Amino acid sequence: MDSRYHQLADVLCGFSTALKKGEKVLIDTAEVPEDFVIALIRAARKCGAVPMVNLQKSRVTRELVRDGTKDQFKLVNEFELARMKKMQAYIAVRGAENIFESSDVPSAMARANGEAMQATLDWRVNKTRWVVLRWPTPSMAQQAKMSTEAFADFFFKVCTLDYSRMIPGMEALRETMMAAKDVQLLGPGTDLKFSIKGMNAVPCGGKHNIPDGEVFTAPIRDSVEGVIQYNCPTIYQGTSFENIRLVFRKGKIVEATSNNTKRLNEILDTDDGARYIGEFALGFNPHITNPMQDILFDEKIAGSFHFTPGKCYETTDNGNHSSIHWDMVCIQRPEYGGGEVRFDGKVIRKDGLFLPKALQKLNPDYLLGKKR
Repeated sequence: MDSRYHQLADVLCGFSTALKKGEKVLIDTAEVPEDFVIALIRAARKCGAVPMVNLQKSRVTRELVRDGTKDQFKLVNEFELARMKKMQAYIAVRGAENIFESSDVPSAMARANGEAMQATLDWRVNKTRWVVLRWPTPSMAQQAKMSTEAFADFFFKVCTLDYSRMIPGMEALRETMMAAKDVQLLGPGTDLKFSIKGMNAVPCGGKHNIPDGEVFTAPIRDSVEGVIQYNCPTIYQGTSFENIRLVFRKGKIVEATSNNTKRLNEILDTDDGARYIGEFALGFNPHITNPMQDILFDEKIAGSFHFTPGKCYETTDNGNHSSIHWDMVCIQRPEYGGGEVRFDGKVIRKDGLFLPKALQKLNPDYLLGKKR
């Protein structure tokens, strides 16, 4: 068995979910090598925990959802929720042989399934210690425009980063966010203002996502004004989008265009909350520098931010509720056009690098242990 499997499994069961003796953990996998599932089972047992395993296949899931019924989706949620309520922790590892496997699932079916499963998702997010990550497949390597072997090496390097180095900088950024009132985002095609006054801010350094590296909050729901142009391609509900541009008035997306404007607006019309923002976050993982259309990686890109239509998190509740949560990413490093993040008129980050001394610990050189 690849020694890196054991190293990553120890990170997930130890650092990320901090499993304890007697706790029950659901290991939920999709198209992941059996050897890694076994490594997770052994790592959980080493912590004294009781592992449960769920194995999924994306083609099977597609078939279940594509021609499903509301009664079926409701039954599945009842089953999954009952199981989730018995867990103290949740580890999800998701691979995909074909990232577009669900592209022909009707939007109505995807929406009905998502709405039915919301109770299980809410319980898992709010009531368990959880971590979610992708598995390095040839499909992901193609997205990243890398060879399968090179991408696997990149994946394990990113996922086993010493996340403890992020703690001082993340805490400083959390305090800075919580003290701020007004935010302005500037860059090519972007001039956006909103308030985060009184909102909580949450650091993410390997506890919920692997890879990780962000601090997130949420805007005051009705405060968002202006225009934003995202420069990262994104895949949502099996459809690829590029050049998404959103215009806001009183917090609501009143205009939305992209390479697939029709499908974009169909998703944003899912429910009332889909046209409002549920999350604002700054990303700073030093190993992740370019988009690969996998949001668990892309939202952590060094020098990026994401501004997310849809559901807010309970920890940063701005009152916006929706069955979608679509992390859209913009990179502000010079090679992507640059840009600024301003808090109360002060430039906090310029062209992807944090300027205040306390926040410079989140810049790539520090996180990688390099001397400038």
